[in-house]
Amino acid sequence: MLEKGRHGHNKGEPQGEQRGGLGNEDFQPRVVPYHKDPNKAHKKVLRTRYIHTELGIRERLLVAVLTSRATLNTLAVAVNRTVAHHFHRTFFFTGLRSSKAPHGMTVVAHGDDRPVWLMYETVRHLHQHYGSDYDWFFLAQDDTYIQAERLAELAGHLSTGQDLYMGRAEEFIGGEERARYCHGGYGYLLSRSLLARLQPYLDTCRNDILSVRPDEWLGRCIIDYLGLSCVEVHQEMTYHYFELGKNADPEREDSSQFKHAFTVHPVSDPSLMYRLHKRFSQIELDWTYLQIQQLQVQINNLSELTPEGKSGATWPIGVNPPFKPKTRFEVINWEYFTEEHIYSCADSSPKCELRGADRADVSAVLETAVERLNERYQPQLRFRKRRLLNGYRRFDPTRGMEYMLDLVLEAFTQKGHSQVIGKRVSLLRPLSAIEIIPMPYVTEATRVQVILPVTAREQDHVGNFLDMYVMNTLDTHDNVLLTFLFVYDPFDAQRVSQTDIFAGVKAMIGEVEKRYGDVKIPWISVKTEVPSQVKLMDIISKKHPVDTLFFLASVWTEVNADFLNRCRMNAISSWQVFFPVHFQEFSPAIVYRDQQPSAASSPFAGEALRDGHFDRHVFEEACFYNADYMATRTKMAADILDNDELLESMDVYEIFVRYSGLHVFRAVEPALVQKYVRRVCNPRLSEDIYHRCVLSNLEGLASRSHLAMALFEQEQANST
Repeated sequence: MLEKGRHGHNKGEPQGEQRGGLGNEDFQPRVVPYHKDPNKAHKKVLRTRYIHTELGIRERLLVAVLTSRATLNTLAVAVNRTVAHHFHRTFFFTGLRSSKAPHGMTVVAHGDDRPVWLMYETVRHLHQHYGSDYDWFFLAQDDTYIQAERLAELAGHLSTGQDLYMGRAEEFIGGEERARYCHGGYGYLLSRSLLARLQPYLDTCRNDILSVRPDEWLGRCIIDYLGLSCVEVHQEMTYHYFELGKNADPEREDSSQFKHAFTVHPVSDPSLMYRLHKRFSQIELDWTYLQIQQLQVQINNLSELTPEGKSGATWPIGVNPPFKPKTRFEVINWEYFTEEHIYSCADSSPKCELRGADRADVSAVLETAVERLNERYQPQLRFRKRRLLNGYRRFDPTRGMEYMLDLVLEAFTQKGHSQVIGKRVSLLRPLSAIEIIPMPYVTEATRVQVILPVTAREQDHVGNFLDMYVMNTLDTHDNVLLTFLFVYDPFDAQRVSQTDIFAGVKAMIGEVEKRYGDVKIPWISVKTEVPSQVKLMDIISKKHPVDTLFFLASVWTEVNADFLNRCRMNAISSWQVFFPVHFQEFSPAIVYRDQQPSAASSPFAGEALRDGHFDRHVFEEACFYNADYMATRTKMAADILDNDELLESMDVYEIFVRYSGLHVFRAVEPALVQKYVRRVCNPRLSEDIYHRCVLSNLEGLASRSHLAMALFEQEQANST
């Protein structure tokens, strides 16, 4: 184990920039012996939830903005909108909170609006709550514009574990001593180690140091008790700032000091804050394009030294070369399209209309192609698109979406002459930087409550469902519960005392409970003419706790452990609901006809799924939390007051999409495999639900090749 040696400093000893430098970092190894006391019982080691906690890895930077009740809803909101999304955490500290706090901001009110008291409480709060979680703390006023990317880059280059007080150095009133404090208007960085050393002296500073300015008070406290002065340069990194003049126009500021500034002060109103943000965003964008051009030139020059020479630099320079297939099975197909149609459709049709995202994609590519041609040839030539002759595109997973366009263009010269020409252009929409979306913590230990609605027409399939449920959950002791929902129509409900149509199903449930003594499978009986999915879930929801994880199943669902784990991982409370797309086997009467399916053709044989398709028209299966469903139904309540039939026209998927505001995750689920069955479509449900049911039956018969072969054999049989 390595222990870092630290040299002590006396009060009033000015330290300046030299403290914490490379010369003072004295690392001395020290062996820490491990002794196990035999008289004490062995304690189980508890591991942390996240690896960065165990390794002591901290977040880099926390930003604290000092505001007031008068400017919380104006300048503070502008600061939040321009920089907060760039940092891990941004806090707004105020003395007194306004009556209406801005939405989406973390506001901490200390209860006293005296400037020095606000500074004292802020520093104490940062150390107490976040002192061990962040390496650097940046404090600024709400009339300061912060260039977030540059500030984050500065914090990323500075070494941690040293005392640093960095900002714009200002002389104290009188200016007799050499020590400097950091001006609060331009912001300043405090290291975690400095904050930890300063904490014991905060109360003394509050009582002994008299100052009107909070930044001067903090600087005096740091200098007197830690001997550390404010610096503008540290480890060859300079803290750049810019003082904005009165009535200054950000669009006209073109000095080097302005362009390199980390912070700008003073900012008098929110509109000026947004104008500054626009100006700095444009500066950053221009610098990025310039860096790209310089890197492309360097890559092009270095390519001459490679074995391939100049030809080794593929277009566009700096982007991965195209994927080279090793076999014919790896060849990426090109999709052919025009301005109106595309000749590669999701349903395997040879031609379909361009719509939605595909139409927007083609329009954007055509517009970009003409713009780039004009940028390249103006002022000698100017182009105008007549029409798209041929269009090709393909997605290369190593670089992005590639396009080849054959354009019919009208070219205009400077003298006004024009001519219609044809030109082929190539474009690339490259893959951007991959972003990891933060997701809440979930676990595979959550109990799943399976809900199985059963109608009279579906009860013949319950036996297979129960067999699979017993084998995959009860025998394996999975954390799963099952509840049946028997749906009676009014006629059967009246005769239930004489003849219960679900008596056979209830007998099967009784046999399972008898076989597994500790298992109880409850059922709920419902009478309705229209078995709307939403109405049924309303009944179920009221009978379970709000933290229940539901899996809404159908009688054709074959429950298994792999899917249940994905249900637990993909359904996230207050964040995401999961609607899997199950794999539906084709009709064996058409696929195999006079032959029996071999064991290898079964999807359960360990091979890829075959002789079936993922049924995109069925939304019966779903995983979601009861709290999310109840919140969604509450938002929907206003709409159903005037239209009670709305419940019958919608399913659970649609109400989550319309009213929940959650992520609705819809994805293929290879662990959910259903045998072929022809569903009975209920015409009393909504037209959309009925239409989807019909399409599911039609597309679930067989593939196009199987249907064609069946028709061919039938025609041959008829002709003989």
